[in-house]
Order: sequence, then structure tokens, then C-alpha cells
Amino acid sequence: MKKALLFLLICCTLGTASQAFSSEQVELRFSWWGGKARNIATLEALKAFEARYPNIKVKAEYTGWDGYFSRVTTQLNSGTEADVIQTNWNWLTLLSRSGDGFYDLNNVSKEIGLAHYSPESLATTTVNGKVNAMPISSNVMLFYYNAHTWEKAGVPLPTTWDELRAAGPQFKEKLGDNYFPLVLSEQDALLLVRSYMYQKYQKEMIDVKHKTFAWSHEELVEGLTFYKSLMDAHVAPTMKQVASFGKGINYEMKPWINGEWGGIYNWNALYTAEAGNLLPPNNLVMGPYLMRSGAKDAGQFRKTALMYSISSHTKHPKEAAMLLNFLLNEKEGVLPVGLERGAPLSKAGEKVLRDAGIWQDADPVIQGLTQAAKLPNTSATLPQLEDEQVISLFSNARERIDYGKKSVDQAATEFEQQINRILKRIMR
Repeated sequence: MKKALLFLLICCTLGTASQAFSSEQVELRFSWWGGKARNIATLEALKAFEARYPNIKVKAEYTGWDGYFSRVTTQLNSGTEADVIQTNWNWLTLLSRSGDGFYDLNNVSKEIGLAHYSPESLATTTVNGKVNAMPISSNVMLFYYNAHTWEKAGVPLPTTWDELRAAGPQFKEKLGDNYFPLVLSEQDALLLVRSYMYQKYQKEMIDVKHKTFAWSHEELVEGLTFYKSLMDAHVAPTMKQVASFGKGINYEMKPWINGEWGGIYNWNALYTAEAGNLLPPNNLVMGPYLMRSGAKDAGQFRKTALMYSISSHTKHPKEAAMLLNFLLNEKEGVLPVGLERGAPLSKAGEKVLRDAGIWQDADPVIQGLTQAAKLPNTSATLPQLEDEQVISLFSNARERIDYGKKSVDQAATEFEQQINRILKRIMR
């Protein structure tokens, strides 16, 4: 009788253990944008995740930046988005105004590791009390320069806007027509002009309360005149000149790779990709943040760099949370990516990189955050300045000026005729 009871107990125990350790097969879709280095690093991390959790397979869906937002919005509208989505900070105002656009991560707080994040960082991705995304890193706009190119031009790195403007003719004279101190993309140019003007007036571009453009016509003309002065001084190639190299990311184009475009005004989180594309002996270093004489505020744009969101339609929220915890907090997921997506906001992720010697205070990605923290910078981070419609409208004004189709005053007038309609639409 005792033997029978013991046999029954063993069978029940084995049955329970078998049930505890067996899991159904799950497939997650994970979408992100990035360059070659980010893609390779992320795929390596996903391979490690699947080795840890053999019952979870991850289908990688990655593209470049161009068209990614349109693709994601189309998928969200049709309910066909990936389970895990790399998102941009300003998208929350467009895609999740009430906080219901993405899965509320409070529901998987333990699995996803919310405890590794400060309340301040989570506040940037929370809408109506719902955590819509995991903040990956912090991002600030900075000046990075190809030290080798500037040395060839015999010009010290600029500390003021006037010094930057003066470097253009020197580059042209010493190195030739194809060499420029800087290259600007669509958003870079907008935020550069915004910083220059904010340093003078401490005035935001957008009146959030009234949902209107805040600059006067004269101020907009002044900002666009400043931009034109940089083009006239050979500081950066015009949109027409950049377009001659095809459509794509500036730091993946031949003039950047060869060191002809000698600098960039861009996010610190992109430093790794920008520096990695340079051919030796070119080397990218951080420069001083340019300031006007007597400026009380830098007007530097800073934000949560990138985010990971979980689809509100996912059938596997727990497994999706496990994936993000692995990528952001676990050694095997954090190490392959390193600083490719910026300096982690996760305390666990930071420790992993510090212990491995990857997170170093001298690294330009980290240096950027340190420099930004020391700058006088009280300007608001407005998500509308990252909206594609606003950026496109500003780019149209630049294009009219660069191609000689409109005067600065005419380009400013055209911009004003449309900007408030766009703001009303995206801020409603």
C-alpha cells in the first residue's frame, strides 16, 4: 500500500514538474529602424535571446529610417503591427494621445523590469498613467567633427556661430569646393536654426497653448537668413548639392565616408554609426556646443532617444516583455548592442556596460550627455519639432532658398501660410 502511494506521489510530482517546464511555442515579431551596425548588433542579441528561451522565436523586421513611421502607422491602423516596435518619442502625441495606442507596460512591470528605470525617465513615456514604452536612452543634439579633415584645413574647432561661419571659406580655399565644415539633414537644419534663435530671444518656435507658430514674420526671416548665410559661406552643402549623391542618410554617403563633409549636427546616440562609417585616418570627435556671445540659454534639443513599445494587439504581452527585459537589462542582450542605441537609461544596462568597459566617460556618446548637462538649457522639448510634416515644411523653405526659387522673405511667407494648419491638425 505504501509503495502504491509512493508511486502515485512520484507520478504526480513528475507530472507537475513537466507542466511547469513545458511551454507552448511562441513567435514574436520585432520591428526597428537602423543602419547596418545597429541591425547586426540587434540580430546578435536576438540570437542570444532565442538560445535562452528556445520556445520563443523572434521574427526580425528592420528597415532604414525613411518610410518607417509611415509603415508603422499603416500597420497600427490595420492592426497588423509587430508585437514589439521601436518607436520615437514624439510618436506618443500622434499615436497614443489617450495612452491606449500601445500596451500598458504597468501590466508586465515585473517581467519587463520597470524597477531598473528612474521615475523621471518613465515619465517621458507615460500617457495618462499608462507606460506606453520603455525609454532606451537619452538623446541630445551636438556638434561632432572629423578631426582629421579640420586639421587638414588648418582650422580649430569652432566655439561660436561666427567661428563656424568663418570656417567655410577656409575649407574651400585650403581643401577645395567639395569640402565643407558641416552637413545638415532635414531635422538637423530645423533644430540648428531653432537653437541659434533661442539663444538670442529665449522664445519657442511653437505656442503650445494656442497651437500656433510663435515666431513673428521678422524672426522667421532672421532664422532663415542665418541659414542662408551658412550656405553662402560654404559652411554646409546645399540641399541641391546633397541631393546629387542620391537619397539616403548623410553619414552613409560617400562625401561623409571620405571625410569631405567635415562635421555633423546630430544626436549623440548616432555617434557610433557616424564614426563607424568613416574611412581611416578620419576620426570623429565632439566639439563645443556653439553659443552666441552673451547667450543665457543654449536652446539645445534633448529628449528620450529611442523607445520600445509593445503592440496593444499582441497575443503575447508577457513574452514580449521578457524580450525587452533581455535586450535592456540582461547581460547577453545588452552587450551585443553596446552604445549603438545610445547610453542606456536602464540602471542594469548601464552596469553591464560599465563592467565590460564599454561605458566610459571619455566615449563621445557619454561625453555628449555630460556636455549637455553643463549647458544652460531650459528650453522646452516640443514633440511637434520632430513631426514629419513640420520638418518637411521647413525643408521646403530651405529648398526654395537653396535652389534660388524664392527669396528668404518669400520662403518665410509660404511657410507661415501652412504651418498653423499643420499644428492645429497634429495638436488637436
